[in-house]
Amino acid sequence: MMRAGVNNTRSASGWLVAAALLLTTPAVSQHTVAASASPSHQKRHVVVSIPDRKLALLENGAVLMVFPIAVGADASPSPTGQFQIVTRLANPTYYHPGLVIPPGLDNPIGTRWLGLNTKGYGIHGTNAPRSIGEATSHGCVRMRNRDIKVVGPATSVAQAEVPQDQPAEAQETTSQLAGNVETSNKP
Repeated sequence: MMRAGVNNTRSASGWLVAAALLLTTPAVSQHTVAASASPSHQKRHVVVSIPDRKLALLENGAVLMVFPIAVGADASPSPTGQFQIVTRLANPTYYHPGLVIPPGLDNPIGTRWLGLNTKGYGIHGTNAPRSIGEATSHGCVRMRNRDIKVVGPATSVAQAEVPQDQPAEAQETTSQLAGNVETSNKP
């Protein structure tokens, strides 16, 4: 699923740029986590490989950390595009038609919400950590709660890059991008 106005061109590395879809957007009136103003954080961004189900945090093009994620299921795939993170919420409330789940253990978007500049899109935590590594979301990028707490304040640009519609030999994966960087994969 693509949204109008989303950049679907290949980046210099040959990757496509993509991001996450969430069916509901938490209310903006909730506690917002302030973005870091440090110059180094301004040069940080995230790269998501949907096929690899990994999110890499980069600074000046160098990979700092790689995290396992959950991505969109076949019926609701994660769409492509390049986005800015415009909202950071700590302990968000989940809203879905007829359903409101306050912050806590039952909240499906976990402890953090990173809202993107395209309505309804975000990267968030989860109350189902066993879903990490699977294609099971409604298109959003899900992270373990402890991982989203690291990534959230560290970046303002969300580039979820997907090696899609390329021959297998031309596909660059997150692991190739990350080189020998250790992946955060403890449950």
